[in-house]
Amino acid sequence: MTDAHRDGMSQGDRVVDALRVYSADYSELTHYLARWLGVHSADATAFSEIVYAQESAEPLSPIKLSKRIGLTSGATTSLLNRLEDAGLIVRSREHSDRRMVTLRSTPDVGRDAAAVFDPVAERIDAMMQEYSPEFLQEVESLLDHLHTVIGGAIQNLQSKAPKSAQRGG
Repeated sequence: MTDAHRDGMSQGDRVVDALRVYSADYSELTHYLARWLGVHSADATAFSEIVYAQESAEPLSPIKLSKRIGLTSGATTSLLNRLEDAGLIVRSREHSDRRMVTLRSTPDVGRDAAAVFDPVAERIDAMMQEYSPEFLQEVESLLDHLHTVIGGAIQNLQSKAPKSAQRGG
């Protein structure tokens, strides 16, 4: 974004524009991951969600993944089949309720992905250290509020959309 472009924008518009730029950067990383894995970008998005959840010690189930990436359960099953066939993930039954499925990256691919993306995470972590915890709390609060507002707008759109345009419709 150029300074001239930015000068004509309100602060709120500049923040939204910066979020748009960040989103585009994140999408570019996802496209890189897709090329690196040899899969479609939607599959790479799902794979990155699986790895992130696994590294956060909160592995995903197919249902949770479906909600995170906005696909129907059937589309998510097809996507998981592709990732499993490509040797990128495994589905395991780790819970006492054997009906529950946990998604995990395969060990080799997980290590390779970490080698590629850990440097990105390290740069982000270093950048975050430049800001006070109070400031980061404000940013976190803003992003949480944006998530709530956008989620409400999506629900409103879904309630007004024709059945054929609704997710799973």
